[in-house]
Amino acid sequence: MELRCAVQKYAWGKAGKSSLVAQLSQGNSTAPIVENDPYAELWMGTHPSGPSVIKSSNEPLLNHLLSNVDSLGDEEKKVFGTDLPFLFKALSVAKALSIQAHPNKKHAEELFATRPDLYKDPNHKPEMVTAWLGPFEALCGFRPVADIKFFLQEIDELAAVVGKSACEALVKAESDSGEMQALRECFSALMNTSEESIASALKQFEQRIPSLSAEKKDALQCDLFTRIATDFPGDVGCWSVYFMNYVVLQEGESMFLGPNVPHAYIFGDCLECMACSDNVVRAGLTPKFKDIDTLCSMLDYQAGPVDRFRMQWSTVDEFCQTCSPPVPDFAMARLQLPASATVDKPYGLPVRSNASILLILQGHATSVETKEDLSFGQVLFLKAGQQLTVQVKGQQDLIVYQAFANV
Repeated sequence: MELRCAVQKYAWGKAGKSSLVAQLSQGNSTAPIVENDPYAELWMGTHPSGPSVIKSSNEPLLNHLLSNVDSLGDEEKKVFGTDLPFLFKALSVAKALSIQAHPNKKHAEELFATRPDLYKDPNHKPEMVTAWLGPFEALCGFRPVADIKFFLQEIDELAAVVGKSACEALVKAESDSGEMQALRECFSALMNTSEESIASALKQFEQRIPSLSAEKKDALQCDLFTRIATDFPGDVGCWSVYFMNYVVLQEGESMFLGPNVPHAYIFGDCLECMACSDNVVRAGLTPKFKDIDTLCSMLDYQAGPVDRFRMQWSTVDEFCQTCSPPVPDFAMARLQLPASATVDKPYGLPVRSNASILLILQGHATSVETKEDLSFGQVLFLKAGQQLTVQVKGQQDLIVYQAFANV
């Protein structure tokens, strides 16, 4: 079944036709692209904040699942009930998203019970991000402590807002647990500094940057800092550049973000798959509510290089790969079929034991089963055990991403 999917126009999205999300939306919608509107996210799934509907009938996908429970796999129903456990998204990021983290399942249930106005569902939100159409920039997890110490020693303005005692505690910490506690004190002190002090320190550092040598600017990642500070003047989140790893994913590379991992996407296009939730705890780079106490208390303060978050894809055959993060809620597959490889022979996608959602990112094909054309931007729902066989058309490779439960 073909789906029509919700577009979210958040302020940080790319504008008009420059947005991958806007381009994809044309594959399953008749709404024209509004050139100055920000097209941030395409949601594919059943989440109530942006539910997909069946294109032919306009029936919400969740309603269809509730009345056709055989669409879901047996193990999927046993673990998750009669709803899809995942939410599949495409993102187009023009400027940084908020400094954020997602709660674990138990914490999500507590937040939903006590503050449903802010936290809209009781589910956790582990997520996997995959770069598309060139480099994708993000901040992710705390940097190695040695890096953070270096920045605190080199940037007086940052050390001043963190505070002398917190900085000294981090310098003197010797054990891993001691470093984690000291890092927690430093980050919490920073986030709880008055807005006036933060804005003044940011302005002082920005004014000092032009006097630095090219080598020093590079060492202090001044270009990255300046880009973010220009979009969010006076915001405490600008200093997060010096606490969190800066990562650039190349096209097709992925990373997994588990509960309580601090992160912020900065620029580029990507695909995201996550547990079916929209729970976000924020503390910077946003005009939305900043729940600083909750964020600082829940974060994973384990410090280290960003490589610990990277995911590897496994080869299924010469055209298909899969990636399975360490959660049961979701996994992903991707298919790249060269036109020349299937001129004489159609390709059958591996049959999944659970329901799945497919997004066509490039190329054209025909479904052997239905004789229908498949093209860029189309979103398809396959029930558990359903076969899809495709015949590539035209000169472009066919590229498809697929999300499904990891049980």
